[in-house]
Amino acid sequence: MSQDLLAKHFGLTPERAFFDGVMDRYMAGGLLYSIVSVSDVEQETLVEMYKLTEHMKTQGDRYVSSFVQSKEGRFLVTEKNQDYVVVRNENLPPVAEGKVGRKLGKFHFRGRLFEEKVEKISRMGQWKTLWERRLSQLEKAYYSVIENQPADEFERRFVESYPYYNSLSENAIQYLVDTELDEDPKPEDAGTICHERFQNSTWGTESCIHFPFHWVFDHASRDLAEWVREQYHLKNQTFHPGLQEFLREYGSVAPLSPFGWRLLYSRILFPLHYFECIEEYYISQSDGQKKAAEDKLDRYLKNSNHYETFLSDFYHLSEVPVKKWGIPLVGWL
Repeated sequence: MSQDLLAKHFGLTPERAFFDGVMDRYMAGGLLYSIVSVSDVEQETLVEMYKLTEHMKTQGDRYVSSFVQSKEGRFLVTEKNQDYVVVRNENLPPVAEGKVGRKLGKFHFRGRLFEEKVEKISRMGQWKTLWERRLSQLEKAYYSVIENQPADEFERRFVESYPYYNSLSENAIQYLVDTELDEDPKPEDAGTICHERFQNSTWGTESCIHFPFHWVFDHASRDLAEWVREQYHLKNQTFHPGLQEFLREYGSVAPLSPFGWRLLYSRILFPLHYFECIEEYYISQSDGQKKAAEDKLDRYLKNSNHYETFLSDFYHLSEVPVKKWGIPLVGWL
């Protein structure tokens, strides 16, 4: 159906279709095309994304996706009662290993120059509300398991570990609140184009693509924190050099203010990995998926002391002058 949609509405006949680790892409005439289902996306959100992509192009971003007009001159096409848009990219090589921090810094710098108000995809100032909502949902699941008695080993571990992670989450929320009360944001703390979850593969593995359907408008520290989180969990014994290189590269283009560092730290402090593991278990459709979530939880619990050490050492590892800037540490770590 995908190739038919490209032919019918856009007059395109792809020479090649492939999955690049993020989604299916189609090569036609030396350009890459991506088909995005947008039936659940509000029109105002699409308009914001379109404006942001146009802005990034004017700022010299060669990697940003362009919305493609159909043969009828429309950006939105409908097929079998489903709405789609198609975006196009040049076929440019993936981000070179070790250059991600610098390129992300440039990306954020360009995004920060957008002058219109962003509402639909903005997450600026919303972390506290979103984290509290997530914590409340987990708390309900915890009390439900206690009430009904743990049914298996996973639920027993969940019940045992929840109070610890609940406290860690509340610490993260308090650290965030204190940051917003104590620190004055600088011009570089203005909102920019970020990603729902920035990881090493976010910009693709075969070609570098800045894909607007991954974007949110937020403080730049969001992307830094999520990259750091992934690297820690991927290689928690060997992540130090890569972390330092990434943050130095980023800082050479877009240095963080004390406010930015504290936001970044609050986000790392929030144990998102634990939340996702519990959620993964309960939405799993197969025994294999449940077993994978159980193994993950087991690994997290065994690794909790190491994780505390990482949190305790983070500012030192990141070469942040905590005394000079009066940045508070979390006392119990």
